[in-house]
Amino acid sequence: MKLLILTGMSGAGKNTAFKMLEDMGYYCVDNLPIQLLKSVVELAENGGFDQKVVVGIDVRNGTSMKLLPDILQELDNDQRQYSILFLDAEDDVLIKRYKETRRNHPLSGRERIAAGIVKERESIGFLRDEADYVIDTTHLLTRELKEELEKIFVDDVDYKSLFVTIISFGFKYGIPEDADLVFDVRFLPNPYYDTKLRPFTGNDKPIQDFVLKYDEANVFLDKTTDLIKFLIPNYIKEGKNQLVIAVGCTGGKHRSVCLANKIFESLNSDESYGLKIEHRDIGKDALRGK
Repeated sequence: MKLLILTGMSGAGKNTAFKMLEDMGYYCVDNLPIQLLKSVVELAENGGFDQKVVVGIDVRNGTSMKLLPDILQELDNDQRQYSILFLDAEDDVLIKRYKETRRNHPLSGRERIAAGIVKERESIGFLRDEADYVIDTTHLLTRELKEELEKIFVDDVDYKSLFVTIISFGFKYGIPEDADLVFDVRFLPNPYYDTKLRPFTGNDKPIQDFVLKYDEANVFLDKTTDLIKFLIPNYIKEGKNQLVIAVGCTGGKHRSVCLANKIFESLNSDESYGLKIEHRDIGKDALRGK
Protein backbone atom coordinates (compact mmCIF):
# COMPACT_ATOMS: atom_id res chain seq x y z
CA MET A 1 0.00 0.00 0.00
CA LYS A 2 1.26 3.46 -0.96
CA LEU A 3 0.19 6.21 1.43
CA LEU A 4 0.81 9.80 0.44
CA ILE A 5 0.06 12.67 2.81
CA LEU A 6 -0.70 15.80 0.80
CA THR A 7 -0.27 19.01 2.74
CA GLY A 8 1.06 22.53 2.38
CA MET A 9 0.07 26.15 2.35
CA SER A 10 -3.51 27.16 1.64
CA GLY A 11 -3.57 28.58 -1.88
CA ALA A 12 -0.52 26.65 -3.05
CA GLY A 13 -2.55 24.30 -5.26
CA LYS A 14 -3.55 21.33 -3.08
CA ASN A 15 -7.04 21.03 -4.61
CA THR A 16 -5.54 21.00 -8.10
CA ALA A 17 -2.97 18.40 -7.05
CA PHE A 18 -5.72 16.19 -5.61
CA LYS A 19 -7.53 16.10 -8.95
CA MET A 20 -4.29 15.28 -10.76
CA LEU A 21 -3.38 12.49 -8.33
CA GLU A 22 -6.86 11.04 -8.65
CA ASP A 23 -6.34 10.89 -12.42
CA MET A 24 -3.09 9.03 -11.70
CA GLY A 25 -4.97 6.28 -9.89
CA TYR A 26 -4.84 7.44 -6.29
CA TYR A 27 -7.80 7.05 -3.93
CA CYS A 28 -8.19 10.55 -2.47
CA VAL A 29 -9.39 11.45 1.02
CA ASP A 30 -9.32 15.20 1.61
CA ASN A 31 -9.45 17.10 4.91
CA LEU A 32 -9.15 13.94 6.96
CA PRO A 33 -9.39 14.39 10.77
CA ILE A 34 -5.91 13.63 12.03
CA GLN A 35 -7.26 11.21 14.62
CA LEU A 36 -8.48 8.94 11.79
CA LEU A 37 -5.17 8.68 9.92
CA LYS A 38 -4.12 5.36 11.47
CA SER A 39 -7.61 3.94 10.86
CA VAL A 40 -7.37 4.85 7.18
CA VAL A 41 -3.98 3.15 6.96
CA GLU A 42 -5.33 -0.01 8.59
CA LEU A 43 -8.42 -0.01 6.39
CA ALA A 44 -6.30 0.41 3.25
CA GLU A 45 -4.01 -2.43 4.29
CA ASN A 46 -7.04 -4.69 4.78
CA GLY A 47 -8.32 -4.01 1.27
CA GLY A 48 -10.79 -1.24 2.11
CA PHE A 49 -9.18 1.13 -0.41
CA ASP A 50 -7.13 0.83 -3.54
CA GLN A 51 -3.44 0.31 -2.99
CA LYS A 52 -2.55 3.96 -3.71
CA VAL A 53 -4.06 6.40 -1.20
CA VAL A 54 -3.53 10.13 -0.84
CA VAL A 55 -4.74 11.81 2.34
CA GLY A 56 -5.12 15.58 2.63
CA ILE A 57 -4.15 17.04 6.01
CA ASP A 58 -3.75 20.76 6.61
CA VAL A 59 -4.67 23.63 8.95
CA ARG A 60 -8.38 22.95 8.55
CA ASN A 61 -7.74 20.39 11.30
CA GLY A 62 -7.35 23.30 13.70
CA THR A 63 -5.74 22.55 17.05
CA SER A 64 -5.64 18.83 16.18
CA MET A 65 -2.55 19.57 14.06
CA LYS A 66 -0.46 19.30 17.22
CA LEU A 67 -1.39 15.58 17.38
CA LEU A 68 0.15 14.80 13.99
CA PRO A 69 3.84 14.46 14.98
CA ASP A 70 2.97 11.73 17.51
CA ILE A 71 0.74 9.90 15.01
CA LEU A 72 3.46 9.97 12.35
CA GLN A 73 5.91 8.64 14.91
CA GLU A 74 3.50 5.77 15.64
CA LEU A 75 3.35 4.97 11.93
CA ASP A 76 7.15 4.95 11.86
CA ASN A 77 7.29 2.68 14.90
CA ASP A 78 4.81 0.28 13.25
CA GLN A 79 6.95 0.37 10.08
CA ARG A 80 4.03 1.74 8.06
CA GLN A 81 5.36 3.26 4.85
CA TYR A 82 4.21 6.74 3.88
CA SER A 83 5.53 9.84 2.15
CA ILE A 84 4.70 13.53 2.51
CA LEU A 85 4.14 15.96 -0.36
CA PHE A 86 4.23 19.61 0.68
CA LEU A 87 3.01 22.32 -1.70
CA ASP A 88 4.35 25.80 -1.04
CA ALA A 89 4.41 29.24 -2.65
CA GLU A 90 5.78 32.67 -1.85
CA ASP A 91 3.64 34.76 0.50
CA ASP A 92 2.90 37.52 -1.99
CA VAL A 93 1.69 34.96 -4.53
CA LEU A 94 -0.57 33.29 -1.93
CA ILE A 95 -2.06 36.68 -1.07
CA LYS A 96 -2.65 37.43 -4.76
CA ARG A 97 -4.39 34.09 -5.28
CA TYR A 98 -6.67 34.69 -2.31
CA LYS A 99 -7.58 38.14 -3.59
CA GLU A 100 -8.34 36.76 -7.03
CA THR A 101 -10.70 34.12 -5.61
CA ARG A 102 -12.13 36.54 -3.00
CA ARG A 103 -11.84 33.88 -0.31
CA ASN A 104 -10.64 34.27 3.26
CA HIS A 105 -7.62 32.46 4.59
CA PRO A 106 -8.74 29.74 7.06
CA LEU A 107 -6.62 31.25 9.85
CA SER A 108 -6.97 34.97 9.13
CA GLY A 109 -10.29 35.50 10.89
CA ARG A 110 -10.82 39.27 10.98
CA GLU A 111 -7.16 39.95 10.35
CA ARG A 112 -5.44 40.44 7.01
CA ILE A 113 -4.61 37.46 4.79
CA ALA A 114 -0.91 37.94 5.52
CA ALA A 115 -1.53 37.33 9.23
CA GLY A 116 -3.25 34.04 8.44
CA ILE A 117 -0.31 32.94 6.29
CA VAL A 118 2.12 33.64 9.14
CA LYS A 119 0.02 31.54 11.52
CA GLU A 120 -0.22 28.73 8.97
CA ARG A 121 3.55 28.57 8.45
CA GLU A 122 4.01 28.35 12.21
CA SER A 123 1.42 25.57 12.43
CA ILE A 124 2.66 23.31 9.61
CA GLY A 125 6.32 24.25 9.32
CA PHE A 126 7.34 20.92 10.82
CA LEU A 127 5.63 19.11 7.92
CA ARG A 128 7.70 21.01 5.40
CA ASP A 129 10.83 19.94 7.26
CA GLU A 130 9.66 16.30 7.24
CA ALA A 131 8.39 16.27 3.65
CA ASP A 132 9.79 13.84 1.10
CA TYR A 133 8.76 16.18 -1.72
CA VAL A 134 8.43 19.95 -1.64
CA ILE A 135 7.00 21.63 -4.73
CA ASP A 136 7.01 25.40 -4.86
CA THR A 137 4.14 26.45 -7.15
CA THR A 138 5.05 30.16 -7.18
CA HIS A 139 6.05 30.10 -10.85
CA LEU A 140 4.28 26.93 -12.00
CA LEU A 141 1.45 26.77 -14.49
CA THR A 142 -1.16 24.05 -13.91
CA ARG A 143 0.37 22.04 -16.75
CA GLU A 144 3.82 22.30 -15.16
CA LEU A 145 2.54 21.17 -11.77
CA LYS A 146 1.04 18.12 -13.45
CA GLU A 147 4.37 17.37 -15.14
CA GLU A 148 6.16 17.55 -11.79
CA LEU A 149 3.65 15.21 -10.13
CA GLU A 150 3.90 12.75 -13.01
CA LYS A 151 7.69 12.72 -12.70
CA ILE A 152 7.40 11.72 -9.05
CA PHE A 153 4.34 9.47 -8.91
CA VAL A 154 4.13 7.99 -12.42
CA ASP A 155 7.63 8.02 -13.94
CA ASP A 156 9.26 7.45 -10.53
CA VAL A 157 12.00 9.96 -11.32
CA ASP A 158 14.43 10.66 -8.49
CA TYR A 159 12.96 14.00 -7.44
CA LYS A 160 15.23 16.73 -6.06
CA SER A 161 12.61 19.38 -5.21
CA LEU A 162 14.25 22.18 -7.21
CA PHE A 163 12.53 24.08 -10.00
CA VAL A 164 14.67 26.34 -12.18
CA THR A 165 13.19 29.27 -14.11
CA ILE A 166 15.26 31.04 -16.74
CA ILE A 167 13.86 34.45 -17.60
CA SER A 168 14.97 37.00 -20.17
CA PHE A 169 14.20 40.65 -19.43
CA GLY A 170 14.93 44.24 -20.38
CA PHE A 171 16.79 46.43 -17.91
CA LYS A 172 14.71 49.41 -18.95
CA TYR A 173 11.66 47.56 -17.58
CA GLY A 174 13.34 46.63 -14.30
CA ILE A 175 15.16 43.60 -12.93
CA PRO A 176 12.80 40.70 -11.97
CA GLU A 177 12.20 41.04 -8.24
CA ASP A 178 12.43 37.30 -7.58
CA ALA A 179 15.70 36.74 -9.48
CA ASP A 180 18.39 34.76 -7.63
CA LEU A 181 21.07 35.14 -10.30
CA VAL A 182 21.20 38.11 -12.71
CA PHE A 183 23.38 38.18 -15.82
CA ASP A 184 23.83 41.39 -17.80
CA VAL A 185 24.52 40.78 -21.52
CA ARG A 186 24.48 44.42 -22.60
CA PHE A 187 28.23 44.13 -23.23
CA LEU A 188 27.42 42.42 -26.53
CA PRO A 189 26.71 44.35 -29.77
CA ASN A 190 23.02 45.28 -30.02
CA PRO A 191 21.13 44.12 -33.14
CA TYR A 192 18.51 46.78 -32.40
CA TYR A 193 20.65 49.30 -34.29
CA ASP A 194 20.42 47.25 -37.49
CA THR A 195 17.06 48.27 -38.98
CA LYS A 196 16.81 44.99 -40.88
CA LEU A 197 17.26 42.96 -37.68
CA ARG A 198 15.23 45.17 -35.35
CA PRO A 199 11.80 43.56 -36.03
CA PHE A 200 13.09 40.07 -35.15
CA THR A 201 13.47 38.62 -31.66
CA GLY A 202 16.03 36.35 -30.05
CA ASN A 203 13.79 33.43 -30.99
CA ASP A 204 14.52 34.09 -34.68
CA LYS A 205 17.55 32.76 -36.54
CA PRO A 206 18.78 36.13 -37.89
CA ILE A 207 19.19 37.42 -34.32
CA GLN A 208 20.74 34.17 -33.14
CA ASP A 209 23.27 34.28 -35.98
CA PHE A 210 24.09 37.91 -35.17
CA VAL A 211 24.57 37.38 -31.42
CA LEU A 212 26.40 34.07 -31.58
CA LYS A 213 28.91 35.15 -34.22
CA TYR A 214 30.77 37.04 -31.49
CA ASP A 215 33.32 35.05 -29.51
CA GLU A 216 32.33 36.93 -26.36
CA ALA A 217 28.80 35.51 -26.54
CA ASN A 218 30.04 31.93 -26.73
CA VAL A 219 32.57 32.43 -23.95
CA PHE A 220 29.79 33.93 -21.82
CA LEU A 221 27.59 30.89 -22.48
CA ASP A 222 30.36 28.43 -21.63
CA LYS A 223 31.31 30.15 -18.38
CA THR A 224 27.72 30.87 -17.31
CA THR A 225 26.37 27.38 -17.91
CA ASP A 226 29.42 25.91 -16.20
CA LEU A 227 28.72 28.10 -13.14
CA ILE A 228 25.02 27.21 -13.09
CA LYS A 229 25.72 23.48 -13.41
CA PHE A 230 28.09 23.79 -10.47
CA LEU A 231 25.57 25.71 -8.37
CA ILE A 232 22.43 23.60 -8.96
CA PRO A 233 23.49 20.40 -7.14
CA ASN A 234 24.72 22.53 -4.26
CA TYR A 235 21.41 24.40 -4.12
CA ILE A 236 19.62 21.02 -4.12
CA LYS A 237 21.85 19.83 -1.27
CA GLU A 238 21.07 23.01 0.66
CA GLY A 239 17.31 22.43 0.23
CA LYS A 240 16.50 25.29 -2.15
CA ASN A 241 13.19 24.80 -3.98
CA GLN A 242 13.19 27.65 -6.49
CA LEU A 243 16.01 29.09 -8.57
CA VAL A 244 15.29 32.05 -10.86
CA ILE A 245 18.05 32.88 -13.35
CA ALA A 246 17.56 36.23 -15.09
CA VAL A 247 19.37 37.24 -18.29
CA GLY A 248 18.98 40.89 -19.22
CA CYS A 249 19.73 43.20 -22.11
CA THR A 250 18.42 46.70 -22.81
CA GLY A 251 14.94 45.88 -24.07
CA GLY A 252 14.61 42.16 -23.38
CA LYS A 253 13.92 41.35 -27.01
CA HIS A 254 17.13 40.30 -28.75
CA ARG A 255 20.35 39.39 -26.90
CA SER A 256 18.84 38.23 -23.62
CA VAL A 257 16.23 36.09 -25.37
CA CYS A 258 18.81 34.39 -27.56
CA LEU A 259 21.21 33.65 -24.70
CA ALA A 260 18.49 32.61 -22.25
CA ASN A 261 17.33 30.06 -24.84
CA LYS A 262 20.87 28.71 -25.15
CA ILE A 263 21.25 28.37 -21.39
CA PHE A 264 17.89 26.56 -21.28
CA GLU A 265 19.06 24.14 -23.97
CA SER A 266 22.25 23.39 -22.02
CA LEU A 267 20.33 22.60 -18.82
CA ASN A 268 17.35 20.82 -20.34
CA SER A 269 18.89 17.33 -20.48
CA ASP A 270 19.12 16.99 -16.68
CA GLU A 271 15.98 15.48 -15.12
CA SER A 272 17.06 15.98 -11.50
CA TYR A 273 15.23 19.33 -11.41
CA GLY A 274 12.30 21.03 -13.14
CA LEU A 275 13.06 23.65 -15.78
CA LYS A 276 11.12 26.33 -17.64
CA ILE A 277 11.88 29.48 -19.62
CA GLU A 278 10.08 32.82 -19.84
CA HIS A 279 10.67 35.86 -22.03
CA ARG A 280 9.16 38.59 -19.88
CA ASP A 281 9.66 41.65 -22.09
CA ILE A 282 9.96 40.19 -25.58
CA GLY A 283 6.88 41.98 -26.94
CA LYS A 284 6.93 45.26 -25.00
CA ASP A 285 8.74 47.34 -27.62
CA ALA A 286 6.10 46.35 -30.18
CA LEU A 287 3.34 47.41 -27.78
CA ARG A 288 5.05 50.80 -27.37
CA GLY A 289 5.35 51.22 -31.11
CA LYS A 290 9.12 50.98 -31.18
